[in-house]
Amino acid sequence: MTASLTQSRNSRLARLFVGFALVVLAFVAGFFVRGQEGLLERLGFVDLPAEGPAAGATMEGKDPYSSLGLRVNEVEDVLAADSLESYSIDEATEGMIDALAEAAADPYMHYYTPDEYALLVQEASNAGTYAGVGVLFSEYNGNTYAVDVFEGSPAQEAGVQSGDIIVAIDGDKKDSWTMAEVTSELKSRAGGDVVITWRRPMSPEDEGGRQFITTLKVGDSTVKNVSALLEGDVGVITVKQITSNSAELVREALASLKKQGAAAIVLDIRDNPGGFLTQALDIASLFIKSGTLARIETSEADDTPRNASGTETTALPLVVIVNDHTAASAEVLAAALKENQRATLVGTRTLGKGSVQVTHDLSFGGALRYTAAYYKTPLGHDIDKVGVYPDIDVSLAESTDNQKAVAIETAQDLAKAQ
Repeated sequence: MTASLTQSRNSRLARLFVGFALVVLAFVAGFFVRGQEGLLERLGFVDLPAEGPAAGATMEGKDPYSSLGLRVNEVEDVLAADSLESYSIDEATEGMIDALAEAAADPYMHYYTPDEYALLVQEASNAGTYAGVGVLFSEYNGNTYAVDVFEGSPAQEAGVQSGDIIVAIDGDKKDSWTMAEVTSELKSRAGGDVVITWRRPMSPEDEGGRQFITTLKVGDSTVKNVSALLEGDVGVITVKQITSNSAELVREALASLKKQGAAAIVLDIRDNPGGFLTQALDIASLFIKSGTLARIETSEADDTPRNASGTETTALPLVVIVNDHTAASAEVLAAALKENQRATLVGTRTLGKGSVQVTHDLSFGGALRYTAAYYKTPLGHDIDKVGVYPDIDVSLAESTDNQKAVAIETAQDLAKAQ
């Protein structure tokens, strides 16, 4: 009996050691490749400082066992010599990285299996066209939510609203869904129906809220990222998300509106989940000729400034409309225009999603996503969990777009004052 109990106890300890080993190994593997310049460049971080010593390297006079890699090696040696347990390394890797993400308090850390990562890369190359239900999704604190619901879409007809969070897809319930997972699930159901369980919180941080279920038709949709319209003598440019060609589309819209006689510009970036940092800075540079547009904080540098490119195309008065779903690089754009005193901001405080996630290939398959940097305003103020405050605070009315009305009126007043 004693031998049996001892063997059982040793078996449990062995499993714990295996789990610990996999967590640490995944952690180390992800940060080994943190300095991949190609991926960072695609996100707009071409000037980030180079990485320091590789994970696992020892320095003279430093305790070698402060290296996670060496500790894992020792644990693996012990298990290889004495453990009788077997396990699925793929399942254990995924589960343990999830546990690591929770311990690291990084809600955006996520391990993509090889199949999931292949879909993620494919979807990234097809920006603008997608299999969906008429919803523009974004991600905040590890949850995927509806940042915008398109007019006349299946989702709008079913009562889905901006801010609704995905809880389950066809009965598959998770603590959190990544955008890549949602995109993959919808794509696999293109042409058919999907049953989605949503949660409607009172605020982005609210963990409660009423749940409801919708059955929606999944079809191919095309998102028009930039649209322009002359309202009176004010040109209104709406940017839905910041994709790889948004700056050029805004440039074209500005040229068209000026030809039509626009005396001022309103830039509407409400419900914009962000996107390419370089494009957000290029849009800001259409209105700002010189100066600092943003600052980037990384583990290697507290303050890496990003400056205007000197391509200003208009000096027309500018008003920017923001709300609590304006996020990420869209917040960078708003802060750049505000703190350079180039625009008046109208609306409500932005979301406060000022962190930057990087996704890196892993040598054993798949990829690891984690938070690698934070956006800051030109004056060095935090954006993450703070947001950008408007100059004129206007909550959206139920029956009319009063935010847009106030923005147009403000733009007209600025034009008259010139």
